[in-house]
Amino acid sequence: MRVSQILQAKPEGGVVTIAPDATVSDAANLLSTKRIGSVVVTPDGKHAMGILSERDIVREIGKRGPGCLDDAVSAMMTRDPVTCSVDDTADEVLSRMTEGRFRHMPVVKDGDMIGLITIGDVVKSRLNELAMEKDALEGMIMGH
Repeated sequence: MRVSQILQAKPEGGVVTIAPDATVSDAANLLSTKRIGSVVVTPDGKHAMGILSERDIVREIGKRGPGCLDDAVSAMMTRDPVTCSVDDTADEVLSRMTEGRFRHMPVVKDGDMIGLITIGDVVKSRLNELAMEKDALEGMIMGH
């Protein structure tokens, strides 16, 4: 399965983004309100300059305390996130996410961000694919 197919299966809504000069507190509020695990940091909505996750925020609060919530998102984000293209396969993306130990990946086409996929999206697509393969094999074995 390709990333393009995974994106098609996702509900509409686009990528939740935040400006690099927004505060970490603003980002935490956005994550909580939208019930999501990360937000893409972008100055223009098209180019991902970073990603800020719940884990990033919690780690920093653990190190420095709640004062870090007043910092700019750009100071805490993971810079230059790993991206994928619509032509990448689910297995390729899953491998990169596992090796890099991250759960969110912007999808880029012609230099612009067009979506975001999560490890959950990829696992769900693989499980659906495996279920279809299982059904097809069972059908062949039973002569259907």
